[in-house]
Amino acid sequence: MTLRSIAGLREVVGEFDGFILDLWGLVHDGATAYPSSAATFRALKAANKKTLLLSNAPRRAYALVGAMEKMGLPRDLYGEVLSSGEATRAALIARADPFFVKLGKTAYHLGPERDRSIFDDTNLVIASKVTDADFIVNTGPDGLDDVVEDYAEVLGAGAAKKLPMVCANPDMVVIRGGERIICAGAIAKKYEALGGTVAYRGKPDPAVYELAVKQLGLPKDRIAVVGDALETDVKGANAAELKAIWCTGGIHAEALGVRYGEAADPKKAAALAEKEGNVPAMSIPGFVW
Repeated sequence: MTLRSIAGLREVVGEFDGFILDLWGLVHDGATAYPSSAATFRALKAANKKTLLLSNAPRRAYALVGAMEKMGLPRDLYGEVLSSGEATRAALIARADPFFVKLGKTAYHLGPERDRSIFDDTNLVIASKVTDADFIVNTGPDGLDDVVEDYAEVLGAGAAKKLPMVCANPDMVVIRGGERIICAGAIAKKYEALGGTVAYRGKPDPAVYELAVKQLGLPKDRIAVVGDALETDVKGANAAELKAIWCTGGIHAEALGVRYGEAADPKKAAALAEKEGNVPAMSIPGFVW
């Protein structure tokens, strides 16, 4: 098959009334906004299109807004913001999901201090040692150079005690400033390999897309999902029966032999998508108008 390739969102803007947009790998690289991002946001706003930013960031939405403002992307450029951190926090408070009902009141936080907003108003006690906890909340590595093996001791101790884990970011890896770094999802997969049980919150869970659709208040057939990861953005969109526009200039750029903003060969892109089992409706080289 050959994947439909578009040069920018202007080619399909008439087909949709709203866009669910990924952040890391589409709008910015974790440190810097891509050159076309601000202009594309403005164009969508001028076209009266609704936008919702859906990120697997393991922290509160206000933290994402603050980070984007520092990148030169002011709050008035986009609409709603929903993060896996918000979804995780909500589940920890509600305790409605069967997995969360069984969790205790003492959590061990596997992750950096900057992610602590995820515990706002949860009334959880944060243990300093994993062996003193009832469960683990995994928000990802402490350092940008960390590897999964750096957490072998903590994961081994948690698995030995049969502690359940909540993973607040299903992503395996992201690209930051051109460098590949691991995410919470990679640590969670290792924990599962050790026999641990894990509940994931965020993309590609269809439930988070259903919440996004509800917030946009639009029919599904008038919403497009734009993101760079086949395993999360495209898979989640397909499961939620939403049209996926795959940004080939993100996490899969190296595999496709392109850089952000450069169009990928449609046949090569289609082959990779089929191999991964997550085929989008179309592809785009970046968040460009």
